[in-house]
Amino acid sequence: MFEVKPAVKPTEKPEVRAFEAPYTDSIGAMIVSIQSEEYGIPITLVDQPDLQNIEQFYQNGAGNFWFAEYCGQVVGSIALLDIGHQQAALRKMFVAKEFRGREHGVAAMLLQTLIEWARTHQIAEIYLGTTAQFLAAHRFYEKHGFIEIGRSTLPNAFPVMAIDSKFYRYTL
Repeated sequence: MFEVKPAVKPTEKPEVRAFEAPYTDSIGAMIVSIQSEEYGIPITLVDQPDLQNIEQFYQNGAGNFWFAEYCGQVVGSIALLDIGHQQAALRKMFVAKEFRGREHGVAAMLLQTLIEWARTHQIAEIYLGTTAQFLAAHRFYEKHGFIEIGRSTLPNAFPVMAIDSKFYRYTL
């Protein structure tokens, strides 16, 4: 089970950083813990080869991967997958339970980093898919300018996941 240890420096704030290979295992552990233990999605790290090969999978073209770190621990992640034609998919957005909400601002920092990167790399549209059960995520995306769209309006290159049932678009 993934657990965030108590803060060593309570005044320190989480920091968003571009992916670094030494954090691969910590990122995978955090994501799988949220998916399987918190939300009961039957998925493992083996089922997600992108998490074992982040550099090759996400850091291509206009894509990238970031994580939030707090006192040496991974507490959040977000990825931008370049799908061509100035379009990208937002993937792997997860924040450890203890760091959710406005108080910490981790999700907003991660999303802002991704949007700024997309702007500077000529991405015109960002798409995402999520599950119906992630109600707080729906509110978060909508609050930050994402518009719900139908599955039929997704670009052909968008990687729809089996569990995705709700889709959004953000226009830059």
